Order: sequence, then C-alpha cells, then structure tokens
Amino acid sequence: MGAVKIVSIGNSVGVILPKELLVKLRVKKGDTVYATETPNGVELTPYNEEFAHQMAAAEAIMRENRDVLKKLAE
Repeated sequence: MGAVKIVSIGNSVGVILPKELLVKLRVKKGDTVYATETPNGVELTPYNEEFAHQMAAAEAIMRENRDVLKKLAE
C-alpha cells in the first residue's frame, strides 16, 4: 500500500487515501469509515449501520457499568 500523507484541511487535518485503498475499502469521497484500534494498529472499515448500533450499545453498557468492568479487569 505505502504511506499516506497528513494534510491541513482548514483548522483540521486529514489523510489522503490512495485510489487503490478506496477501492479495497469500497468507499468513495463523502463516505464514512470507522477507525478502530486493534493490537496491530488502527483498522479502517466502511460504515455499517448495524455495527454503529452495536458500538453505541456497547459504549452505553461500558459507561453504565464502568465500576464493574474496572473491577473485572483487575
């Protein structure tokens, strides 16, 4: 794949994704992608409405049960 460049976009920054990566991700300009941290780095995946609902539910559960999860992690 190769390297991607971080560029300024107004007051923010963004990355330029090569055309071949866009094809592999099956996304185009204006689409949303998820950036998920994995043990091997960051993984980009196309937006998936079902996954979005699952992540929202997981985040709500983690927020509500923060103390229990912290104790389990010990």
